[in-house]
Amino acid sequence: MLRTLLVIAIGFLPSLFSLWLMRKTQARMRSHLRRVAMNFPREQIQVNTRPAEPSDRYYLEGVGYLIGDISCRYNARSGYLRCAVNPSGPCEGCRYYESKEPTK
Repeated sequence: MLRTLLVIAIGFLPSLFSLWLMRKTQARMRSHLRRVAMNFPREQIQVNTRPAEPSDRYYLEGVGYLIGDISCRYNARSGYLRCAVNPSGPCEGCRYYESKEPTK
């Protein structure tokens, strides 16, 4: 009987050691993240984006607001990105403009 209990106890030792090690590592990581958060600068990060001009913005039902010429093949159909070829625009006079082929 005593031998059986000893075998069971020895069988649980690696799991218990692993659990203890994981909790110790988590506590150390939480402490490290707390220190980093306290030392992080509080300034706002400026995003370098150009606001879309009002005439360049369209509302498409079911999709939302889009910028750029939506008849162009390369239009991203996004409110943030005009297209992959000329993302900052303008669409007028763009040398990469290609009219979309009608879908059947």
